[in-house]
Amino acid sequence: MSIMALILRVSFMNNQKQQKPTLSGQRFKTRKRDEKERFDPTQFQDCIIQGLTETGTDLEAVAKFLDASGAKLDYRRYAETLFDILVAGGMLAPGGTLADDMMRTDVCVFAAQEDLETMQAFAQVFNKLIRRYKYLEKGFEDEVKKLLLFLKGFSESERNKLAMLTGVLLANGTLNASILNSLYNENLVKEGVSAAFAVKLFKSWINEKDINAVAASLRKVSMDNRLMELFPANKQSVEHFTKYFTEAGLKELSEYVRNQQTIGARKELQKELQEQMSRGDPFKDIILYVKEEMKKNNIPEPVVIGIVWSSVMSTVEWNKKEELVAEQAINPLLAAFTTQGQSELTLLLKIQEYCYDNIHFMKAFQKIVVLFYKAEVLSEEPILKWYKDAHVAKGKSVFLEQMKKFVEWLKNAEEESESEAEEGD
Repeated sequence: MSIMALILRVSFMNNQKQQKPTLSGQRFKTRKRDEKERFDPTQFQDCIIQGLTETGTDLEAVAKFLDASGAKLDYRRYAETLFDILVAGGMLAPGGTLADDMMRTDVCVFAAQEDLETMQAFAQVFNKLIRRYKYLEKGFEDEVKKLLLFLKGFSESERNKLAMLTGVLLANGTLNASILNSLYNENLVKEGVSAAFAVKLFKSWINEKDINAVAASLRKVSMDNRLMELFPANKQSVEHFTKYFTEAGLKELSEYVRNQQTIGARKELQKELQEQMSRGDPFKDIILYVKEEMKKNNIPEPVVIGIVWSSVMSTVEWNKKEELVAEQAINPLLAAFTTQGQSELTLLLKIQEYCYDNIHFMKAFQKIVVLFYKAEVLSEEPILKWYKDAHVAKGKSVFLEQMKKFVEWLKNAEEESESEAEEGD
């Protein structure tokens, strides 16, 4: 039987409606179960496979065949069968194996060459098909989720092809990154299948886009902080993830995950710091906690002073009267984490931004800086650097004018100290 005859036969069977007999102008009701069409994917499969066999490996011809067949065959009902064939060559049994007694075709992803260019061409076939028949979007996502759960049933080469194809489809928007949830299956993770698959997937995804685009897609589905779950619990560390993916040639992904972990650690530090301050915990205990977190998460002091400043400003009941700023501004935490010039400069910038954003403090900037200078939280060099070229645009003219006399005093004091030192020599 020719392919066209087979399509017409299946189409006729799908569309034919049962005649409802009438007698003397009366219509007999038929039972619902008699009207329901029998689900029979075998004929659908035979039709698709015969058509693919006739088109051969010309993927342009395959795309045209699939486009035309959608008008005659029930893609909506047999979406899973259709995608099984296009990926694996035939209908898949549970676990990912092909049934021995079923027809199969070599015009499929698993029988194709194992290279990125070929997978890009197959991605175009899927992309065109789903753009033409939008209702297949959900069915295709469900299919890919299923295929990922079946990874152990595929050969290494088949997994590699599927990973490259999935990466390309994620890059061009045919697939949503939420399908990656299937990779967190406990058995796949335990046997290392998920991590190995992820390497090939991210390589093809980043090749099509870049790490920033990949990160944005992961964030949309709250997957950006879950990548370490590709490994068993005893290996879920930044160090292990970085080593594994860097050695696999994905340094940019390793750096992204490291940065994500650092951001998460900073947020957690600020949250805990605010809670400890609100409870009124002793400053020595708070300082010890912060230093331990700095060491554990490799957070530099200039970053920490920004966190400390934000925490202090959010937990202290700041009085709006300028004359009381001095009493409220001093905090032992600030002195503990300004042991470096860069930390002091960061603190100055944070003070500048805060005073600009809070109108009641616009006139208090110089008073706060002088106060911190007298308390030895800030020193001459960072203040002079801030004044010269390290300030930001926010309130620049107002704050520079406020600081003018104090900066002149610092310069004179510095010159006098140098003169005294020379005379002593």
